[in-house]
Amino acid sequence: MMHPEYILTLSCPDQRGIVHNVSGFLAGHGCNIIDSAQFGDAQSALFFMRVHFSLEDAAISDVSLRADFASMGETMQMNWQLHDARHKPRMVLMVSKIGHCLNDLLFRFKSGLLPVEIKAIISNHTDFYQLAASYNIPFHHLPLAVGASPDAKRVQEQKVLDIIESNQVELVVLARYMQILSPEMCTALTGRAINIHHSFLPSFKGAKPYYQAHERGVKLIGATAHFVTGDLDEGPIIEQDVERVDHSMGPETLTAIGRDVECVVLARAVKCFVEHRILLNAHKTVVFK
Repeated sequence: MMHPEYILTLSCPDQRGIVHNVSGFLAGHGCNIIDSAQFGDAQSALFFMRVHFSLEDAAISDVSLRADFASMGETMQMNWQLHDARHKPRMVLMVSKIGHCLNDLLFRFKSGLLPVEIKAIISNHTDFYQLAASYNIPFHHLPLAVGASPDAKRVQEQKVLDIIESNQVELVVLARYMQILSPEMCTALTGRAINIHHSFLPSFKGAKPYYQAHERGVKLIGATAHFVTGDLDEGPIIEQDVERVDHSMGPETLTAIGRDVECVVLARAVKCFVEHRILLNAHKTVVFK
């Protein structure tokens, strides 16, 4: 018999007894902890926790479990969420004309390495409609002309949001979508949009970061996955990685190496989101491995 499994994530003011109270609550409600991780941040005085557990008492309903925990959560000023561990989050991928991250995520999805439902691929170009069709995923071409007016951009973004909302999407991934989202769009997607930046932030922002890196003679290049916010490339960082390079490599070689890093970093970030391992800590993140 398979028992229901949940993932509990929470943050609250750091105080004595949090782990004791949570584990005691779960034990008292017929739950068995599968794995648990916690972190107390001395700087923000906040405590963060992620608990994966199974509900083994058939007499305890999902409704009563949530209602009873809400009472304790209110007492301890918890910001908490209880997720069905077997639920596959609904995801939309957005891309422009560079497809390595898109292709990588689609392969991981098809291989069962990424437990999600990809509801749509959205692009301002038509380059990847055949790739989408090969995976039987709806493709939406929503063009946006160079130098488009704010009104035209607003109309295009509303179409994007309509697709997201009609599919009840939980995660939007900008897999090299080369358009700057409006502040209104960023607000609408707060906490559920991840971008991959082809640079090891906070260095080399903007266009052609690998060319910038080459001009500076760097010995390390990298990539950064972060949440999307209204501040361009300033959102809370989720995942980063680097690769060593040297003086013999031109910008094209750096770009090729960097693209491999981007794929890995973005996939890790998406997987962490899907597994509810990311908790926001002001402008930073706590990512439980």
